[in-house]
Amino acid sequence: MPTRYIGDGYWEIASRQMSIVTRSEQQRFKDAEITVIGCGGIGGQTIEMLARMGIGELIVVDEDVFDISNLNRQTFSTLADVGLEKSAVAAEKVRLINPYVKVTNYNEHVDETNIDKIISDSDIVIDALDNVLTRVIVSRKAKEKGIPYIHGAIHGTLGQITTFLPDGDKTYEEMFNLPSKGRELTPNIIEELLNVTSGVPPVIGPTPNLIACLEAIEAFKIITGVGDVTVAPKILTFDLLNFASFSIEEI
Repeated sequence: MPTRYIGDGYWEIASRQMSIVTRSEQQRFKDAEITVIGCGGIGGQTIEMLARMGIGELIVVDEDVFDISNLNRQTFSTLADVGLEKSAVAAEKVRLINPYVKVTNYNEHVDETNIDKIISDSDIVIDALDNVLTRVIVSRKAKEKGIPYIHGAIHGTLGQITTFLPDGDKTYEEMFNLPSKGRELTPNIIEELLNVTSGVPPVIGPTPNLIACLEAIEAFKIITGVGDVTVAPKILTFDLLNFASFSIEEI
């Protein structure tokens, strides 16, 4: 690293946003830890934005490897990365973007046996997932540990984002009226949740990347205290084929 970036280099990276937040607010972001579960379409761009904004510590999680079909949207993927673990690639690229970010990666499938370890002492958990079952597991554990859970999802050109606070009016399962609401995750309930998100959904590059940027700025707002957060039961939805569709509704 060039010597000019040693010492106060962190603050030089963050300098262009310092008219938006105070130094003490940015310091809170520098001291914070965020877990991003999923390093693909939504997750990759979320991780990149958090690193560029100067998050202090990142936990990045994904069990998958890159393939050629990821190239239309997943910003951490290149032809050279095909076959490589997404979480490992994400961690290495974070180090190249902002060496002041501490990053830990897990190449694991998230389930009830490891979720506690994965989110550990995080200040925020960000959902960059593609299935409802894992979202239920993550959202439950986040609520149990008193951690804000930022939810984002896409389908084609459609996107949605909201934040579930530990003491909020609705949980993820309540808001979307899932069959697991208030019930144990028995084999039958798990099967029902798996059926909610079956098949491979269509997706075009800008959709997950826009959701990712929105998730990153929501995390920034929560930690710094600057700006208004979209908190459940409010939800931001849009269709990129119709810009007039952008709206915040209440479910």
